[in-house]
Amino acid sequence: MGNLKMVVRAGVYGTLLGISGVYADTATLGDAGVVAADAWAFKLTPSYYVTTHEKDATDLNLRANHGPHAIWLGYYQRGSEFEQTRTGYEYTAQIPYGQLVPSLQLATHGFVGGSINAQIGDSIYALLGFGRTNARDYYNLNFDPNDSIVYGLGTRLLPKSTLSIFTVKDNRLHTGQTVTHAVWRMLPDEHQRWTVDLSSKHGRATADDELVSGKALSVTYDYRDIFFRLAQDRKVNFTAEDQTRLSVGLRF
Repeated sequence: MGNLKMVVRAGVYGTLLGISGVYADTATLGDAGVVAADAWAFKLTPSYYVTTHEKDATDLNLRANHGPHAIWLGYYQRGSEFEQTRTGYEYTAQIPYGQLVPSLQLATHGFVGGSINAQIGDSIYALLGFGRTNARDYYNLNFDPNDSIVYGLGTRLLPKSTLSIFTVKDNRLHTGQTVTHAVWRMLPDEHQRWTVDLSSKHGRATADDELVSGKALSVTYDYRDIFFRLAQDRKVNFTAEDQTRLSVGLRF
């Protein structure tokens, strides 16, 4: 475990240091009016979490996309109580009438997880997914059950908008965890985007815990290469606590 932690953390810092050179090359090409077709695209997202009856926490996540490939590196810390470094890979495959997205994630504390998700259809589409982990210690930054199935529907028929409604449901650990999302994305123009995610949850943190239920609201505003996200989450991760999250991100 210690060796994995050192390797992943070194990858995080090494990638961050290497970004400055990549970004400088990209800026130079942009100034000359030439953009490489196979250029990497990066998203850096620092986040701050305030949770009732817990110490505040921070998370730093760096995601890189290259065509259908995506990799990410992240580091979460809550005071001296808990920290975790993670990395992952995702591939977006174009299939007849949709997309298929398998992914794999590794984290310190021995965590391993994977998922496969599908989007089938165009103007109206189905959402299907399946996820599995080895159930090791993991601070869940998805805020949905990871050992789960996903099902739902979405549409692009609304003016300048997409709307999807889907459910993520535990199908392994007997917790009854179920989260239903309604996600609306609206693009007023080519430089702006609003994303509103309203969700409702019920279930238990473990099979022996008390049943809880709560709602969450996340609002994200993108303007050109920066974005801001504010979320309020009642009974976060099916605990008794409430959480407020603030993220500020940069794409480059």
